Amino acid sequence: MSELSKEERDQRVAEALEEFYERLQEAGLKSTKQRDLIVERFFWLDKHISADELLEDVREYQPRIGYATVYRTLKLLTEQGFAVPKDFGDGQTRYDPILHQDPQHDHLICVDCRKIIEFNDDGLNERIQTIATAKGYAIRRKKIELYAECQDQECPNK
Repeated sequence: MSELSKEERDQRVAEALEEFYERLQEAGLKSTKQRDLIVERFFWLDKHISADELLEDVREYQPRIGYATVYRTLKLLTEQGFAVPKDFGDGQTRYDPILHQDPQHDHLICVDCRKIIEFNDDGLNERIQTIATAKGYAIRRKKIELYAECQDQECPNK
């Protein structure tokens, strides 16, 4: 969503929230002001985010929100199919918002600044499928994580 205009992003977040509230209602769960803010910010930020990073963000709006509330909300988002926990080998779980995107997308991770770029390459996916078929396999899921050094001159850890 990062390349969308503010209006487009607002619309996507509103759709995500509506879908989330419907799912909550179906599960017999209640909505709270704190949970609403956490979920809204999670979708608005639209990036791989740790519980600590999300907590820091939501405290700008509601300073009294606690870590446990953020963590439970991320767990709920995961259980309801709105987020996928990811471990990129740095000891921190990050949550990937997956609403309106291919859950099989791949990742390019900077080993210095930990910046994460999502990508989906049809040619690569076709090649993987061809290899699997030639070896007598059918792909159920894939996970490609490329660890590299970004070429950003502003990278804080170079």
